[in-house]
Amino acid sequence: MDLHFGDSKPTDDERAAVDALLGPPESSWEGADRSDADLRWARGGREARDRRDLLLPGLHAINDRVGWISDGALDYLCRRLTVPPAEAYGVATFYAMFSVKPRPATVLHVCTDLACAAAGAPELCSGIEERLGPGSGVAVERSPCLGLCERAPAALAIRAGDPVRTAVSAPTTVEQAVLAASAPDSAPEEPPAALAVPQAGQDGLMLLHRVGVVDPASLDDYRAHGGYTALRRAFGLGPAGVIREVTDSGLAGRGGAAFPTGRKWQATASQPDHPHYLVCNADESEPGTFKDRVLMEGDPYALVEAMTIAGYATGAHKGYLYLRGEYPRALHRLEHAIAQARARGLLGDDVLGQGYAFDIEIRRGAGAYICGEETALFNSIEGYRGEPRSKPPFPVEKGLFGKPTVENNVETLVNVLPILTMGAPAYAAIGTGRSTGPKLFCVSGSVERPGVYELPFGATLGDLLTLAGVRDGLRAVLLGGAAGGFVRADELDIPLTFEGTREAGTTLGSGVVMAFDDSVPLPRLLLRIAEFFRDESCGQCVPCRVGTVRQEEALHRIVERTGADAAGDIALLREVGRAMRDASICGLGQTAWNAVESAIDRLGAYE
Repeated sequence: MDLHFGDSKPTDDERAAVDALLGPPESSWEGADRSDADLRWARGGREARDRRDLLLPGLHAINDRVGWISDGALDYLCRRLTVPPAEAYGVATFYAMFSVKPRPATVLHVCTDLACAAAGAPELCSGIEERLGPGSGVAVERSPCLGLCERAPAALAIRAGDPVRTAVSAPTTVEQAVLAASAPDSAPEEPPAALAVPQAGQDGLMLLHRVGVVDPASLDDYRAHGGYTALRRAFGLGPAGVIREVTDSGLAGRGGAAFPTGRKWQATASQPDHPHYLVCNADESEPGTFKDRVLMEGDPYALVEAMTIAGYATGAHKGYLYLRGEYPRALHRLEHAIAQARARGLLGDDVLGQGYAFDIEIRRGAGAYICGEETALFNSIEGYRGEPRSKPPFPVEKGLFGKPTVENNVETLVNVLPILTMGAPAYAAIGTGRSTGPKLFCVSGSVERPGVYELPFGATLGDLLTLAGVRDGLRAVLLGGAAGGFVRADELDIPLTFEGTREAGTTLGSGVVMAFDDSVPLPRLLLRIAEFFRDESCGQCVPCRVGTVRQEEALHRIVERTGADAAGDIALLREVGRAMRDASICGLGQTAWNAVESAIDRLGAYE
């Protein structure tokens, strides 16, 4: 490998940030301030290359400390990890939360995605940008969904330093957002996670029953409310018994693909190659999705316990929790929960004295929707650009670090707890024959009580919107987020199951239910969806890289024109949409046309 480093030097702060993560360098080859004599030997190169997966944490360390990543800082990090600077530059520029150009230490991310756009985000952004112009010491960035849709419009302020400081303002105004950016430590505290759960405290909840009831920081409180009962039963059943229970329960993945969880676990556990890995996908970046955030903030120990069970069942001794970078409170809650579990013998070399070793490491994302795709997530953890891999081989055979890997999202994993405590038959009796158990729905938009709702599979869309208090003048409902589809206001009898939404010509996706009334301009909304996919495309394959741009261009022309002039662009949209759906490598390109197509065909968006 030929490494070409520049002449730029890191500042003391940048060097300290990297050294805090990697430890002090051992030679001048790694950047130590010593005699140049030892530059003739690249000692420790193999060990450094084995730490390539620390590239993303290293970029975070620099960005958190300084606010941006300079050439000198990037070169120093590359020396420490023996990574070619050109490759590291490609990784650093892949993520929206990083900057390789100078910018102020404080960045204010203002959400402009669907729920926030409907709540006045464009006017909010204009007001903030007018107040925080050049010279304010704050960089204002229009951001995709921040996962705060129940409190739209939303803003997130991040001030670099040691330590980095954050402030969430949602719902926000110009004045509140400016305060969060100017004085993060003085900004009002976020409301408790329970406020995002309108059903909090009600009887009959299975996944949300502890949110708002237990102290999320207290392991003792968690155990007093049934915590770690499921893990003890798992040890009694043994790995094969746990997989059998999960299989018999009918649990399907809750991230959108709905793949049977038991089959995935069995396929991973049966692989002779070792080690096995467990990855929790907590990078929920689908516009309108915030259920995993609420679970992690309101019941973090449940996720730690569920990951431990999944690792035990599949023969994994290391779990990675890939958490989206826009969730600072979830990060703090999970760091605390993992540390407490480790201190109390619930993680580590001998979990609960059962001779099973398992630990969890948190890896932060940095603003890339594509990393919600499992193989792109693996690449991100390994220190590469978050681009999807071609399949086969599938992750159960060659996943993270080329080893058998099981990947599930937060909601899927947390479902394992009631399966083990109540038994597979009782769990399978909830919902319908092909969609078993409870489901979390993220309801936002034109409703009186937005938030996360738990309902058994089989409830109708109308049932859910009645609980949320849908407002008068409902025009359309977006199911599944930006990658989902619209349904009309007269289609509320659609059953909320995997098969029911499929038969209705739409998708359940990750559980997004976004209501829009007559006040929301539909063409502008569709244009925002197209902009989102253009921005989030990784650019690896031509159908998606070019198709998302052509889709946005056509929608821009339609918005700026009216009448028969739109017919040609609609025909072009259909052609581009088919090409993306048929030929894109991953689900991003394959679903980028869904919402636009449904709005044209079901809503008559441009008639």
